[in-house]
Amino acid sequence: MHQNKILDLLENDARLTSQDLADILDEDKTEIEKEVKSLEDNKIICGYHTVINYNKAQRDQKVMAYIEVNCSPQRDEGYDKTAMRIANYPEVNTMYLLSGDCDFLVLVEGKTMFEVARFVSDKIACVENVISTKTLFVLKQYKQSGILIANPKNEENERLVVTP
Repeated sequence: MHQNKILDLLENDARLTSQDLADILDEDKTEIEKEVKSLEDNKIICGYHTVINYNKAQRDQKVMAYIEVNCSPQRDEGYDKTAMRIANYPEVNTMYLLSGDCDFLVLVEGKTMFEVARFVSDKIACVENVISTKTLFVLKQYKQSGILIANPKNEENERLVVTP
């Protein structure tokens, strides 16, 4: 089956129907539905998302912050136990284990900066094995999931004048 092609198509446009996929891939709709169901059951497809420009949306804004977390790995468990404790909080949108200056990068969402700061100090910082945290608040979003969010300005006005 065209598993990778289905994944590529749905990653770029989650609104594609089974019929759309079948037409694009020249396959039977029933076979596509079975393959998509299998991908969902095996947690290869974990969800379908819409990219929203919250700067323009007429609704309550959300505050996003990236939290750098350093922790001590545990014998026989590494970072996984600590990661799962942090990732299970509903305020946590996304979490990565990284190489480099910090162990985890955690995207947290809240209604206010104070709410996010309180969550970090009362929840994440208190998790066993967490050594330190660093909070980086998102001030403006320019691009998400490969899609430009910010209003593009006239490129000609943005370019520097080059003179010999």
